[in-house]
Amino acid sequence: MDVSKSNLLLKRVVNVKVIVTPLWKEEVQQQLQTQINQLDQQLQQLDVEGQRAIAAIQKQSLQPPGPQTLQQIDNIQLQVNQKKSEFLEQKNQLLQNLQQVQFLQQDQEVNQFQMEGFFRVETGDNLISKMQVEIVLRDGIVEEIRGDI
Repeated sequence: MDVSKSNLLLKRVVNVKVIVTPLWKEEVQQQLQTQINQLDQQLQQLDVEGQRAIAAIQKQSLQPPGPQTLQQIDNIQLQVNQKKSEFLEQKNQLLQNLQQVQFLQQDQEVNQFQMEGFFRVETGDNLISKMQVEIVLRDGIVEEIRGDI
């Protein structure tokens, strides 16, 4: 008679760290710069679309514009300014990230992201140690798996 241990398949968060290398720094800086450039384009496009919307309302309204038209224009301007503020906040965060990446030292370990993974736990296992697993990458290649797999 085969008596097997009971086990469960559970999900855990796995921290993925990277070792800073020149290649990694260059790739991250390029990604951040691309995102910054995209935000700049979105800001320009937002300005153009806002101006077009205001011009369309002005074209359709009486001269001089009435209070309802002025309210519509104010609402559009408010929406444009709110969206601009969001974009500028994102851009500021990206610029800060870019600056932080530039100051990272060679071979320093940095948290990159988290992912979920499954693992088996059996009677007698230390659940805490099984939950504390991390993967270390160097230029995209797994260099080390730390913790109780």
